Amino acid sequence: MNILVINPGSTSTKLAVYNNLTPLFCHSINHSASDLAPFESIAAQKDFRKQIILNMLKEHGYGLEDIEHFVGRGGLVKNLQSGVYRINKAYLKDANEGVNGQHASNLGGILAYELAKEANENNEAYTVDPVVVDECEPIAKISGMPLISRVRAFHALNHKAVARRYATEIGKPYEELSLIVAHLGGGISVGVHQKGRIVDVNSALGGDGAFSPERAGGIPPLNLLEMAFSGKYSYQDLYKQLIGEGGVYAYLGTKDIRDVESMIRDGSKPAKLVLEAMAYQIAKDIGASATVLKGKVDAIIITGGISYSVKVTELIKQSIDFITPNVVIYPGEDEMLALAQGVCDTVNGSRPILTY
Repeated sequence: MNILVINPGSTSTKLAVYNNLTPLFCHSINHSASDLAPFESIAAQKDFRKQIILNMLKEHGYGLEDIEHFVGRGGLVKNLQSGVYRINKAYLKDANEGVNGQHASNLGGILAYELAKEANENNEAYTVDPVVVDECEPIAKISGMPLISRVRAFHALNHKAVARRYATEIGKPYEELSLIVAHLGGGISVGVHQKGRIVDVNSALGGDGAFSPERAGGIPPLNLLEMAFSGKYSYQDLYKQLIGEGGVYAYLGTKDIRDVESMIRDGSKPAKLVLEAMAYQIAKDIGASATVLKGKVDAIIITGGISYSVKVTELIKQSIDFITPNVVIYPGEDEMLALAQGVCDTVNGSRPILTY
């Protein structure tokens, strides 16, 4: 069976066609700021991205009639348990509205649904482990302010994918393991996986945790409050400094860790300090996560694009290897395969289809 996989990102649209779990093609189109400038909202980009998908399919010799199953990355809908969800009208409404925020991933399920129905009105569309997966214990949600819950938006899809991959490789059920997973990308999330559930994790989009290539992470709140009421900054100004133009970019003018490493080789002390500070904060979050498991950690998994950097992963490992000798590096992310895997699992009956 052919599966169309759609993964919209902030500045890209990834598309793949799998035959079961064999990739027939996987392609990514990058979108410049000028490409997206005409659109006032994420929702307004739908037809633009849809046409790109249709063009990519055509270029690779596929039509919608060649696809049996459609799956899209899940967005900022209401908080959910992990799993495979059939896209329904309630999901479409919440994704369009962005009930937990606006992000390009909101378009994943919407595009999968529309293309499925265009191919055949009886077709179904799915999403797997959306970014708003919430399996956390109540104690982990207390923020210190009753009006604010520690709402999470994080890399749930890749967290689950690499955790299951590790479990398969060692021959144990994921549901029997206690793991810490650190996804290091444009955003950074560190999650505690206990017996098949992510019981605690920082909000990678909501300003919690370590700073990342483009996000400021946890900022001292009183200082931020003073900036907000200084009259010098608009809401959008501060939003950009927190998400998009914060973190490494704010200090060094680049979001690419390869550029930072090049600066270090050229003798830049500021670049060295910023890179080491990011690794320091990630390691500290991993250490804090170990307390949730009372130190009984089967493995720590480091994944995401930044984990291609041996320098970064070695800096982290030097601080955390006392927790467990099992520190595993899975560079990159398995999101496209994980989405296809979710569909295959429902077809073969090993995972149920959940109702949104």
